[in-house]
Amino acid sequence: MSDSPAILAFDTSAAHCAAALLRGGRIQAARAEAMSKGQAERLMGLLEEVLAEGGTDWKGLDAIAVGIGPGNFTGIRISVSAARGLALGLGVPAYGIDGFAARREALGVTGAVGVPAPREQVYLSLSGAAAELVERPEDLPPEPDPQALAEAIARLAAVRWPAAAPAPAPLYIRPADAAPSSDRPPVLLD
Repeated sequence: MSDSPAILAFDTSAAHCAAALLRGGRIQAARAEAMSKGQAERLMGLLEEVLAEGGTDWKGLDAIAVGIGPGNFTGIRISVSAARGLALGLGVPAYGIDGFAARREALGVTGAVGVPAPREQVYLSLSGAAAELVERPEDLPPEPDPQALAEAIARLAAVRWPAAAPAPAPLYIRPADAAPSSDRPPVLLD
């Protein structure tokens, strides 16, 4: 273990697939691809490419970091489950970084930040306050690009490393748009 961990960070909480490798205290490689769907199929390939570009492999990692949302319900579940599986398989900690902290880090701000939400709304977080779903205020900082978010997630995880971390869990501000059926379930016969 060194003082400067190798951390692979990634995020699929919106219409993107983004990853960054932090090693030696610096971002060694980072990529982001815009995509409205297909993150599950693309994520592992993108991570392999970032590792190769950064000059390391899975065995060279000290930690995994992942964006936990809020954002796209399915996208968050894709990256959180991948992070948990990778951390377990590699025997390294996985750090869940919320989208508000990542945006503050990426933009270099300390106040209010918003995460895009459906229907022209944002999940708004004032510094130190709980997040809420609101109409987009005019004075919010701009949305950082997905690659900058992945890099910020890596840097924030490095601050936490080597502390033990609870398994990353999705951060949802509101329930998913899909709802369970209100129909009665079928009768099971023995």
